Amino acid sequence: MSAFETARTTAEELLAPTLPRRWRRAQAVGAKAALIGAEIFSRDEGGVLATAAMLIDIGHAPAAAETGFSQLDGARWLRARDWDERITGLVAHCSFAIVEAELRGCREELEAEFPDEDSAVTQALCYCDMTTGPDGESLNVESRIAEAATRYGPNHVVTKFLERAHPAILEAVGQTERALAF
Repeated sequence: MSAFETARTTAEELLAPTLPRRWRRAQAVGAKAALIGAEIFSRDEGGVLATAAMLIDIGHAPAAAETGFSQLDGARWLRARDWDERITGLVAHCSFAIVEAELRGCREELEAEFPDEDSAVTQALCYCDMTTGPDGESLNVESRIAEAATRYGPNHVVTKFLERAHPAILEAVGQTERALAF
């Protein structure tokens, strides 16, 4: 079984029974990553992107959620099961999670526990995340940010994170769109 297939099975087992909406989203993010990864990266790098993309929402699953910070919870869950360090780092830092970690008071933990590779793969992962809605639908980045802010409400940490990370998210999405020649 490939790493992507293992990631898909893992995400399904964690999300489908209790969070079917998240499972639909995970499938869409993973499929998008597999498509764009094949277009702009080598086979290996595309595989890394698609594998990480399948796993970015597992921290929401009851079996993985411990702190309420899904990126950190998902990455810790994966690390405890001996997933590759690069995959756990991509999950931990997905879509500029360091900004949310700062707001949650756990930036030092995130930085100490998981490396942030800050690469084209990181940007593409942000693109896949930030252009996929909660039901798996494709959205432009501005619509996705607005949707999440509305869903969480104005005082939620996720909304505050999106406000602070907005320029970085737009840049990452733009870089990936340019690589795809949109």
